[in-house]
Amino acid sequence: VCHGKIYIKKSYNRVWIPDAEHVWQSAEILTDFKPGETVLELQLEDGTELQYPLEGGEKLPPLRNPDILVGENDLTALSYLHEPAVLHNLKVRFVESKIIYTYCGIILVAVNPYKTLPIYGDAVIHAYSGQNMGDLDPHIFAVAEEAYKQMARNNKNQSIIVSGESGAGKTVSARYAMRYFAVVSKSGSKTRVEDKVLASNPITEAIGNAKTTRNDNSSRFGKYTEISFDKRYQIIGANMRTYLLEKSRVVFQSENERNYHIFYQMCACANQPEFKGLRLLAAEKFNYTRLGGETEIEGVDDRADMAETRRTFSLLGNRSDSFQADVFKVLAAILHLGNVVIKENGSEKSSIGSRDPHLAIFCELMGVNMDNMSRWLCHRRIVLSSETVVKPQPKERAINARDALAKHIYAHLFDWVIHKINQALMIPGKQHSFIGVLDIYGFETFDVNSFEQFCINYANEKLQQQFNLHVFKLEQEEYMKEDIPWTLIDFYDNQPVIDLIEARMGILDLLDEECLFLQGTDKNWLQKLYNFLGSKPLFKKPRMSNDSFVIQHFADKVEYQCKGFLEKNRDTLYEELVEIMRTSQNALLADFFKEEEPNSSHKNIKVTPAHPRVKASNKQLRTTVGDKFRSSLYLLMETLNATTPHYVRCIKPNEEKLPFEYDSKRVVQQLRACGVLETIRISAQSYPSRWTYIEFFSRYSILMSQTELKLGEKKQTCKTVLQRLIPDSNQYKFGRSKIFFRAGQVAYLEKLRLDHLRAACVTIQKHVRGWRQRRRFLHMRQAAITIQQYVRGKKQIRRCITALALKQAWAAVIIQRHCRGYLVRRIYHLVLRAAVIIQAYTRGWTARKRYRKMVAEHKALVLQKYARAWLVRRRFQTMRRLVINVQLSYRVQQLRKKIEEQVQSDNTEENVPELFIFASNGLSLYLRVMETQQREQKDTYKSQLEALVFKNEHLIKENEQLQALFQEKSNVNQSIRQEVARLSAENMVELVFMYFHFEVLSFWLSNTYHFLNCLKQYSGDEEFMKHNTPRQSKNCLRNFDLSEHRQILSDLAINIYHQFISVMEDALFPMIIPGMLEHESLQGISSMKPTGFRKRSNSVYEDGGDHGGSEPFSVTDILQKLDAFHTSMVQHGMEPQLQGQVIRQLFFLIGATSVNSILLRKDLCSCRKGMQIRCNISYLEEWLREKDLQSSCAMETLGPLSQVAWLLQVSKTTDEDAAEIKQRCSELSPVQIVKILNSYTPIDDFEKRVTPSFVRKVQGLLQEREGSSQLMMDSQYRFQVTFPFCSSAQALELLQVPSNLRLGFVTRI
Repeated sequence: VCHGKIYIKKSYNRVWIPDAEHVWQSAEILTDFKPGETVLELQLEDGTELQYPLEGGEKLPPLRNPDILVGENDLTALSYLHEPAVLHNLKVRFVESKIIYTYCGIILVAVNPYKTLPIYGDAVIHAYSGQNMGDLDPHIFAVAEEAYKQMARNNKNQSIIVSGESGAGKTVSARYAMRYFAVVSKSGSKTRVEDKVLASNPITEAIGNAKTTRNDNSSRFGKYTEISFDKRYQIIGANMRTYLLEKSRVVFQSENERNYHIFYQMCACANQPEFKGLRLLAAEKFNYTRLGGETEIEGVDDRADMAETRRTFSLLGNRSDSFQADVFKVLAAILHLGNVVIKENGSEKSSIGSRDPHLAIFCELMGVNMDNMSRWLCHRRIVLSSETVVKPQPKERAINARDALAKHIYAHLFDWVIHKINQALMIPGKQHSFIGVLDIYGFETFDVNSFEQFCINYANEKLQQQFNLHVFKLEQEEYMKEDIPWTLIDFYDNQPVIDLIEARMGILDLLDEECLFLQGTDKNWLQKLYNFLGSKPLFKKPRMSNDSFVIQHFADKVEYQCKGFLEKNRDTLYEELVEIMRTSQNALLADFFKEEEPNSSHKNIKVTPAHPRVKASNKQLRTTVGDKFRSSLYLLMETLNATTPHYVRCIKPNEEKLPFEYDSKRVVQQLRACGVLETIRISAQSYPSRWTYIEFFSRYSILMSQTELKLGEKKQTCKTVLQRLIPDSNQYKFGRSKIFFRAGQVAYLEKLRLDHLRAACVTIQKHVRGWRQRRRFLHMRQAAITIQQYVRGKKQIRRCITALALKQAWAAVIIQRHCRGYLVRRIYHLVLRAAVIIQAYTRGWTARKRYRKMVAEHKALVLQKYARAWLVRRRFQTMRRLVINVQLSYRVQQLRKKIEEQVQSDNTEENVPELFIFASNGLSLYLRVMETQQREQKDTYKSQLEALVFKNEHLIKENEQLQALFQEKSNVNQSIRQEVARLSAENMVELVFMYFHFEVLSFWLSNTYHFLNCLKQYSGDEEFMKHNTPRQSKNCLRNFDLSEHRQILSDLAINIYHQFISVMEDALFPMIIPGMLEHESLQGISSMKPTGFRKRSNSVYEDGGDHGGSEPFSVTDILQKLDAFHTSMVQHGMEPQLQGQVIRQLFFLIGATSVNSILLRKDLCSCRKGMQIRCNISYLEEWLREKDLQSSCAMETLGPLSQVAWLLQVSKTTDEDAAEIKQRCSELSPVQIVKILNSYTPIDDFEKRVTPSFVRKVQGLLQEREGSSQLMMDSQYRFQVTFPFCSSAQALELLQVPSNLRLGFVTRI
């Protein structure tokens, strides 16, 4: 869009102009700009008019984004991408909305609030767990979750790079990231690896952090922590690497600074028995702890911190007293060494008193000879070609030797403690992958910059180069993914600065070369820099100084003082003192200074700079600090390049450490230094604004004509309307799933949309005002006509009415009365006669119907009589057959016995034939009866066989249908198995229940509840027998106690209930946020806005159709799921009161989950979203009314959500509004109310933001209210379940046990 269409007054456009105090200041355009003009007429926010000069008439001031785009979660969502837009967006979020995190593409910008915020609890961690980046508000937990998810999804190692100035909050951010991993990846092992990982932080902070003028807990070293995970992505260990410890702090601190925390913690505990032997003094009495002037930090208890440090030592497995005693001995010895008094003996000699108490304590603690220490601190052995000379040292060099020894001892102790921590965190199994957290110093520039700042800025140059390449790579991948032609983007390449530092004959090379010479000095080295590098464009010699040099870094120019560079790079310690330390009786100290193996040094690490380096001629030369740092930095970059990086840039908002105070000068300086503005610049060169087609269609559908809306395919509609609105096709590109815009185009579309809305508002106002005026006119006209009628009537009456007319009128009224009475009586008699006839016919029909029913019942009784008689006869015949069979069997047995007796008794032979005849007759009769019985059984079995065959065929068909169903669902089950790979075995069982056993659990709960009621009703307790019938009371137990059995069954019912609730919650949870908050149930009220970089992966459109995936959930899906739950409970006969408790728990889950999501999503805090939520709540309320569940108190659980919806819609400007908010939002905590007010985001320019003064006003009113300080609601809370007793009218003896239960062994008593 050309300048003439943007820099005009009627577009309500504003610009940014430079300002000395606030860096940038907003101004509104007063007159239209025309090409060629050299002045732009502006009006500042305070009303001052300004003639802003334009350089050559071409360089126009940067445009300000529309208010609708200000305060976005992602800076890349801004239409105009430049420095003032970034600075203003961060200020609005930080100062007005009290939001400290903001995305800038792949960077998370974290502004230190200098105040404890309730956004780091376990509930917040669980809320971010499993969420996509951009689904919730920016947070350090979102970055940690993205790293964890990419590691699990892509099987690739990750890194989180946390950088920033001292006091910006790097250490805290890194600590929260590691705490997130510890919480979400619980290993469940007894070793509690997660706790050990977190326990390493207090130790490293004690020995590596100190108070500076900028930060009370400043990390004085760089740290890279690798957190190791197994194949199940659970923490199994960690490893820590450190970089460039600030050793000089041990012996020197600037004003208002402190030494490392551990020294003050020990001094605070000097009187404890464990520290008596160290003979410690107060911190004010040690030279090494009082140089900065301050020994205490406000709000910090050093004694309590020492207890925490010792506890974490124990947690890491170092419980032995000897280990901690050795550490504290070394630290105490360093303090005493600093108090050793070195006296001056002339100008070239020095000495130490033979009875120096602190030296004696040092030698005692370290196990070294006091005389040797006293001698070699003040002397030095010089080895010449022919002899060895002992040369006394002046006082200054002796003090330097003492301080150098203290620094070396502390550095060795620091490395040893880190080594012990790594041993405690050693991996017990094989590492599958890792996530590294880099907590490293940001770009530094002070009034006096020395060797430490040089190394820090060198490291930041390397990190910035890696960051630039990564951003460039991501941009290229995004363009290729969307099939958009890739054009080369010009970005700042800091390789020349890196070459200046590390290349052949670079700064480090020349520094190492100068360190080779014994007589080398800082001045000589500096002169070499001037000679060799003076022609380099990034290296300069200051005009007013011969003791410094200037390097143009990527962030800013930095002037370095050369004093101390050689000494700090050499980091030398006299060999005589080293030999004394090696002969120490303290094994730990001797181990510190033992000679290293030739292959164990860092010299074997090959560092590949841009150009070959100069090799040292002396092979025995010690490795310099610069060389070590370069080698370790190379290893770090190699590690980072092998991982997927995630960036956290910490910003220090002000120097006074005031909460939520924003100094634009300090912030913009850090933004330039940390690479945020470079990211913005790279994005702005191409197509920074990127909208999905659904976002564009939803936002700008009001700009579309009816013809365009009827095209059907939304993707094509977006293309058509955009080509019409912006004819220049170079200003945008159509991707597969997104539209890419150049800078400023979205702002132009917003201007068109605003103009259209303003025109629509004017049209609506015109018609409404016209309608009101017409209505008012019609009312006035009708009133005038009525008044005229009465006036004219009264005049006519006065003119026309006489006595005869009045008499005639009265007679007419009497005649009308009698006539109307006659007509009414006539109608009444007709109606009465018709009613009597209808009643007669109705009663006759009812009587005939009753008669026919009695006849049918009589016939039924007759049929029942004959049927029962037939059944009785059949039962009698069956019994008779059985009796005859038994009698025959008995008689046959008697006959056999009798025959045997007669044969044995040898009676007369004539009786034998008779007996045989009688027996044969009996057997033939028996055989006939048995044959009849077998025939009947055969018929019975045959009929049963036919039934079984039919049932078998039916089961086979059902089995085939089930197999087909399971085959159809196999893909779904496969996706389910992949989705729950991160869940524990317990959660897996719950998912199985959810998908396959919901009906079973409902059936179990209902039956268990009724069984429990039955035990109560027949237990004999008078409390449960009040409603029993006499027959039921007769069946109650009198001599048996059922209380223990009732308790067992009650516990079982509670367990089933909680499992039942868990299954329903798991099924309902995925629907809540999309259905209650994201789905737009009110048509025409869209709250969609652009989301920036962070939602690029969540594309709505794919090739070939509008929707690439399944339809999102809506509130209708929630209601259908609730319907399914309720129907199942009703079908299984669950008690209505128990149903109400279940629904109440589910409604609480809906309310709590929705409120928590709103608290963590700024994009949901708008008036339109409040209307949507209120509408969805009304649907739930209507569903409760349909199911007759109003008495379940389920709607009360939605009270917080209802109040949130009301709070989003209500006016938020006056004192009365604040008082009403306090009164109405009784179920929300003050923290939640303030969070929603701060997060409130207008969707259109017609809405107003909540001012900070109004938020402070509400905070003041809520101070007296007692409430939870937690931000999140506990969505896992369970209401206590009660099983109300309901007596049954069913008698026990009338219960029929179904035959399909196969309980034939049960006997009725």
